[in-house]
Amino acid sequence: MLLDVSSILKIQGAKIELDDNIGLHGAEFLGESYRFSEPLRIKGDIYNNGQSLTLNARVTGKVETECARCLSPVVADVDIEIHELLSRVEDGASEDEDIILFDGHEVELDEIVADNFLMNTSGKYLCSDGCMGLCPVCGSNLNEVDCGCDREYIDPRWLGLKDIMDRRDDEN
Repeated sequence: MLLDVSSILKIQGAKIELDDNIGLHGAEFLGESYRFSEPLRIKGDIYNNGQSLTLNARVTGKVETECARCLSPVVADVDIEIHELLSRVEDGASEDEDIILFDGHEVELDEIVADNFLMNTSGKYLCSDGCMGLCPVCGSNLNEVDCGCDREYIDPRWLGLKDIMDRRDDEN
């Protein structure tokens, strides 16, 4: 979503109200996939603070992803606050500052919203608090079936500790 900010660029204190939908596509971050089947709602404003533009907005909607334990589909709420400083490249803002640079008179909000979503997402969504995940032996979804696999596998690096614990239990 391109937003024309030319009307506030030269007027300190001028403001543009935001109340619109942003249609984002999927995103991948740290091995997780996120899909947006419906547009996200953005509500807030962009105002000229005298040195740059300030974006303050709330973004709400739904995101589709996978359960971190069993890989079942999950639909989760999106509710993030965005607070960003924006400056035109031609105004000479330093790239070292925590400012988002834009060219001309238009700000691309899609990228700002997507970046803020990825930085504020919990990262690990669950289909339910009691999700049992996948069987580490056969890969079956343990929420749907008890596969009967022996899941008592012990990493060989921990066998020495298991022997100590078993001896301690035998002594008691």
